Amino acid sequence: MSRPPSVIRQTIVTPIILIVVLLAMTALTYQFGSRAFNRTAIEMFINIMVVVGLYAFIGNSGLLSFGHISFMCLGAYMTAWLAIPPVMKSITLKGLPAWLLHTQLPMWIATPISGAFAALFALIVGRIIMRLSGIAASIATFGLLGVVNNVYSNWDSVTGGQGSIVGIPPTMNVWVGWLGAAVAIAIAYLYSVSRSGLALRAARDEAVAASASGVDIVRERLVAFVVSAFIIGLAGALYAHFLSIVNPGSFYLRTTFIALSMLVVGGMYSLSGAVSGVVAMSVLIELFRNLERGFSVGGLTVALPNGAQEIAIGIITIVILIYLPSGLTRNREFTWRGWPLQRRLAPPVQTALKETN
Repeated sequence: MSRPPSVIRQTIVTPIILIVVLLAMTALTYQFGSRAFNRTAIEMFINIMVVVGLYAFIGNSGLLSFGHISFMCLGAYMTAWLAIPPVMKSITLKGLPAWLLHTQLPMWIATPISGAFAALFALIVGRIIMRLSGIAASIATFGLLGVVNNVYSNWDSVTGGQGSIVGIPPTMNVWVGWLGAAVAIAIAYLYSVSRSGLALRAARDEAVAASASGVDIVRERLVAFVVSAFIIGLAGALYAHFLSIVNPGSFYLRTTFIALSMLVVGGMYSLSGAVSGVVAMSVLIELFRNLERGFSVGGLTVALPNGAQEIAIGIITIVILIYLPSGLTRNREFTWRGWPLQRRLAPPVQTALKETN
């Protein structure tokens, strides 16, 4: 069953608005921002990719995942293996296969390969994890995060262990960051309006009715799991090129906590919420970074203690959950005057099931 053109026009408004607004922010940052501000903007774009990837799974399935940052780790290390000069790899990463030791690819080739690697891994482990539901699935994803982190922290000959891998070409700039965020938004949007996305949201709202009507819930969850892993794998690859260094400690509990907080603050069931949460929290994080560095008051230098940033994020997340459980956007999508607002991300089960037939 195909959609009327008017419906297509209404639903496509959201990603266009988000991408254009981010483009305007990119142009202003490039033109007027300092080098430090450009780096902050790049970091924000990478976080948008991560949180949008989380939305692609959590927002459509309703399952809370604590393990998606492991896909960021996979993407970052894969691009490191592909992009670091062979001479450096032969010294620090002697356990790599011979073909990988002698391979050096540019960022625009290594990045999609890294995303595909993360997606392939998600396809393998997801066939087991996606059979679980509720808290059991969430705990399983947390276990996945722990397994990946421990493997990458101790496989010295391949990942460098607890040490850092250096030598990744620092080819990131604010325009590449915007492009990555735009690609992530487009992929998440196309998935959410696809037959698979509609079926999964129907199962999220009415699992029994959807299953009785022929929706394979496990399969649809697996599709969302793989799509989100691909997006976050891309983010990990760009993050590696941004820092030009990777360490397994960068892809563990702190990053997981911040990414989930951004999604909750914005609204976990809307694409606009995912992007808005990142922008809002990025401003807050940068503010507290500056406060932790210190500021002068009457000739005295005052600085907040280290860790104040995490405490503030935690408090804000709790406040949002209590007073605005649907996030800053109330799980609604952005639009412009004259085109209706998408008030519900999940259409009625009957409509979603028609789309799958």
